[in-house]
Amino acid sequence: MKKNLHPENYRFVVFSDEVAGFAFLTQSTADSKETIKWEDGNEYPLVKMHISSASHPFFTGEEKIIDTEGRVDRFKRAQEMAEERKKALANKAKKHAAEQAKKSDK
Repeated sequence: MKKNLHPENYRFVVFSDEVAGFAFLTQSTADSKETIKWEDGNEYPLVKMHISSASHPFFTGEEKIIDTEGRVDRFKRAQEMAEERKKALANKAKKHAAEQAKKSDK
């Protein structure tokens, strides 16, 4: 076997899915500056995740909207603004058409 191939900092780490309220203890080399006291009374490094098997639609069989950075809100706001702009342009076109019709009648 090759020497110095395996990592030296392989230790127990808690991975926590903050959205689903799910955490599990496993071995990893993942770096972390935070720690957490686990169920067995020991303190372990903590790695926070956005998605895990407890919240991913593939594993849960249901679709959830996980909005960690406000993307859904921004998208909805952009849709509303686009709809308002579309209505404003339609009203402007109607006014212009009405003015043109008045000019042609005179």
